[in-house]
Amino acid sequence: MAKKRQIKLGATITGAGTSHNTWKRPEIKGNESVDFEYYKNKALQAEAGKFDFVFIVDSPYITANSAPHFLNRLEPLTVLSAIGSVTEKIGLVGTVTTSYTEPYNVARQFASLDHLSGGRAGWNVVTTGLEGAAANYGRSEHYEHSVRYRRAAEHVAVVKGLWDSWEDDALVRNKETGQFFDETKLHELNFKGEFFSVKGPLNISRSRQGHPVLFQAGGSDSGRDLAARSADAIFARSSSLEEAKAFYRDVKQRAERYGRRGDQILIFPGISPIVADTEEEAIARHEEHAGKLTIEEALVELSRPFSYYDFSKHDLDAPFPDLGDLGSNAYRTAAERIKRTARENNLTLRETALLFARPKNHFVGTPEQIADRLQLWFEEEAADGFIIYSEVSEWFTEFVNKVVPILQKRGLFRTEYESDTFRGNLGLEFPENIHTKRRKALAEKEGAKV
Repeated sequence: MAKKRQIKLGATITGAGTSHNTWKRPEIKGNESVDFEYYKNKALQAEAGKFDFVFIVDSPYITANSAPHFLNRLEPLTVLSAIGSVTEKIGLVGTVTTSYTEPYNVARQFASLDHLSGGRAGWNVVTTGLEGAAANYGRSEHYEHSVRYRRAAEHVAVVKGLWDSWEDDALVRNKETGQFFDETKLHELNFKGEFFSVKGPLNISRSRQGHPVLFQAGGSDSGRDLAARSADAIFARSSSLEEAKAFYRDVKQRAERYGRRGDQILIFPGISPIVADTEEEAIARHEEHAGKLTIEEALVELSRPFSYYDFSKHDLDAPFPDLGDLGSNAYRTAAERIKRTARENNLTLRETALLFARPKNHFVGTPEQIADRLQLWFEEEAADGFIIYSEVSEWFTEFVNKVVPILQKRGLFRTEYESDTFRGNLGLEFPENIHTKRRKALAEKEGAKV
């Protein structure tokens, strides 16, 4: 009997906040982004709620206009390793760019996290949208968008190849014979491509889940294609149920065109639920929080997808400026969405900035209302799960304590973890080592000949 499909949940840990007003709240100290106690408590709370994973975002570039959490934060793999030591079941997902790293290092770092956590690591593959990052890595200009994605595809292929350097039974450790490993089951990669040349093998074996779980966060055509080819899950940003359903169908169909089943890639829209005992109270919380953002701060937040373009030089109450192809080599999907929305709705710069800095939130209401909407998106195939962005700790607590039990009562979310590995809890298949698979195929072929 097929196992019943259930909602998957992840929680983003965003410290002092990724907007310019969160840190102003009296209950937020402001140093959360570098305070391990904050990370630990959020992760333990998510694990108590049976969440699938916690997620640490990252970027290799800041400006004076960056939001508080971006300005001063812990490096993901370091803090995830520490979180892994105080948790037991929850997955540990961190962002690492393919544009400014080497595959061998990334393969080794995530394999180490995977071993340290007992098979709970996950890599969020990004190509870096902020053009200023180039100057931090000895480059005069950022990689062009299509080049970034070609490089990302090759980077991921190399990392996955390195993770299969050791077959699962290669390390025999036979003290009587003195044989530490079976030399026929350790493999060089010998990869030579457009961007990388990597000999291998990797100096660390596979973990109990085979490979760390691969996430991808790009919404562009190139990003969706990369996810469909190689990712286990993709983070999505959708402004409506219909948009989310269209994204879901598109990514699943792309995966099938690459010879994969649709259920081999999970879709996680990002949401920011605000829960209260009454709908009116929840709406008031949302509006009070959004209202603290000044128009000057809204302009700065609007500028991030455009590599922090200076919007202050334009008339606030004139039509949204014609930016040409600005943003196409940064966060392309977000930039194009902003330009398209402003154009189609004849918005001024002020209206555009406030709209995107204070977006409509479909997940504001009572616990029952939030659970109903999550169930609707899940059953309408707009999502396989959700990544929860709750910059205010109290709001996350209320989601865990009030919404999760409703989902559990409805049979939509687990009451206990099903597996000891992240991949197992997500319901993803164990990835067979490519060399073992090839060995088996050859043996079957030879057997057929006999």
